Amino acid sequence: MAVSANDASTRDVVHAAKDRPAHEVVVVLLFGPLARALVRVLLPLRVPPPAVVLANVAAGFAGVVALGSGQLVLAAVLLQVKTVLDNADGLLARASGRVTLLGRYLDTEADLLVNAALFAALGVSTGNPWLALAAFLAVTAVLSSGFNLAHLQREARGRALPAPVRSGSAVERALESGYRTLYAPQDRLLRAFSTRRLERALAGVADPVARRGAELAYHDGRTLSYLANTGLSTQLLALGACLVAGAPTAYLWLAVAALLPLPVLQLRREALARRALRSAA
Repeated sequence: MAVSANDASTRDVVHAAKDRPAHEVVVVLLFGPLARALVRVLLPLRVPPPAVVLANVAAGFAGVVALGSGQLVLAAVLLQVKTVLDNADGLLARASGRVTLLGRYLDTEADLLVNAALFAALGVSTGNPWLALAAFLAVTAVLSSGFNLAHLQREARGRALPAPVRSGSAVERALESGYRTLYAPQDRLLRAFSTRRLERALAGVADPVARRGAELAYHDGRTLSYLANTGLSTQLLALGACLVAGAPTAYLWLAVAALLPLPVLQLRREALARRALRSAA
């Protein structure tokens, strides 16, 4: 049930924080506190969360324009404003009791559009379009891996997030269709891959207690911590630092490099599952 903005504004919005299996350090230390301060201002004004998403998009595209015109420091600042707004929209939705499917789809697809424009601008400004494309794909893969592995970990621990409210509006249906086209295939692929690898590690094991222990070990915290700390807030802070330093190409290489540990982390997860099975034997 939705609460009034006046009632919600009197409680600590820290309690509206999203349940996450791992925390992004820059969000905990920097962007989270700024987002909470902003939400405390927005709650009494009854600002709808989608409006904050649109402000987030506007700041992101303003950063893209600044980057394209060579104003690197301004672009860096605007991208950090975007990050604060990006952290604030979901917090505002939870604090005000207005978590909706429309808002979730809008937020996700808005980030993709801004990221695509941002990496296109980086490709033009650095003269390295292929490196920018590789960086965009790497960042997309890392973010998608973080989202899906966190989802699987919550499911394994019985802490799946509640389904958001569905309005049935035409806008919601359009955004849902877009999500199914852009994200659903990679979500299915990543979850199926992770599940198959776990089942391979559990092959021939019938003991439900041993299987359960191995499953929990497989969804290990260090992998999720790495993925959380290569999340979008960290990515944009790193990009901002590179822009201020006048080295946008350096960020593109960093973005590509962020993908490289994933195969090693996957092998580690499987090794942890097998170790848990041996311990249970």
